[in-house]
Amino acid sequence: MAYHSNFFFYILTTLVIFLGLQGTQAVEYVVTNQALTTEGGVRFRNELGAEYVKQRMAAATQFIWTIFNQNTQADRKNVQVVNLIVENREGIAVTIGNGIHIGANYIQGIKGDIKTDFNGVLYHEMTHIWQWYDKNPNIVGGIADYVRLKANYIPGHWVKPGGGERWNQGYDVTARFLEYCESLRNGFVAELNKKMRTSFDVNYFEQLLGKTVDQLWKDLQGQVWPGLTKLNCLLLLLL
Repeated sequence: MAYHSNFFFYILTTLVIFLGLQGTQAVEYVVTNQALTTEGGVRFRNELGAEYVKQRMAAATQFIWTIFNQNTQADRKNVQVVNLIVENREGIAVTIGNGIHIGANYIQGIKGDIKTDFNGVLYHEMTHIWQWYDKNPNIVGGIADYVRLKANYIPGHWVKPGGGERWNQGYDVTARFLEYCESLRNGFVAELNKKMRTSFDVNYFEQLLGKTVDQLWKDLQGQVWPGLTKLNCLLLLLL
């Protein structure tokens, strides 16, 4: 009787594990340092390292899935392997397909805490791996920086809420605008990303929030400059 009970428990446990795995998406993370002949490549190896970066890539993936409310594999892009390559290239980083290319010069030039700075870039680029892409780079970059903002990896030079010239200026400006939209409707960014699975349309803002994107931008500006326009404030300062 004990044998049969143990065998039944083993079968039941195996079934539970199997069913649980069906709801997850196994992703492999590969880190390659092709810049070991450079100071940045050596610094990457010594102060970050492949194992640490792979752990952060996995953590970023889980964080992004949560931001996007992508709770099942059907909700997500079908990505099985994510590559991160450190190479001797100009610029900070670029994502091409399922590969993140990090500039060794960027690594070399990081001031302050290297992990905080690097993780901010990593969360931005990992968002490009998982978000539903469109041909609008400012919106795409704004969503990626929104994720970076929510992960609390933003640099000190970012604009304050409401800063910038227009809502679709991209990067930190658009990220701050999306943060405002999220404050109006919890889950807004996730729903916007979901709509972008096929295309981007500026009318998505009105569909989700009941106001045009231009009106939403004006509302945010009104919160930052209550009762006054930026131009009026500037004129007052000059008087």
